[in-house]
Amino acid sequence: MSNFSERTEMLLDVVRPYPNVEVDSFDGLLVDHAAARSATVLLRGVRAISDYEYELQMALMNRRLAPDVETVFLMAHEAYSFISSRLVKEVYGLGGNISGLVPPAVEVRMHRRMSKTKLKGA
Repeated sequence: MSNFSERTEMLLDVVRPYPNVEVDSFDGLLVDHAAARSATVLLRGVRAISDYEYELQMALMNRRLAPDVETVFLMAHEAYSFISSRLVKEVYGLGGNISGLVPPAVEVRMHRRMSKTKLKGA
């Protein structure tokens, strides 16, 4: 649905009300990026057991690479635990209602993008 710059713009829109939140990107290892920013904690969101298994492997590898960087898991509220970008895109692409599944700014952007796609196809 979107390229890197579009995803970055959406994230910036969503976090704009929070002056202590930054949007950043990097190449390479997360623990190296954390060290370069003097971060000592990584926050990782977990929706389901399948997420946890993957995130646990990553956390243990990160601990091995950088023992002074701790990983903290944040569990999604059960009302949102099933949501994934892939599923939202699929529902939206088939004409389903995604209100409440994504932030309003993201929904507006998706509507705009779909309108442009329809105009090109017409």
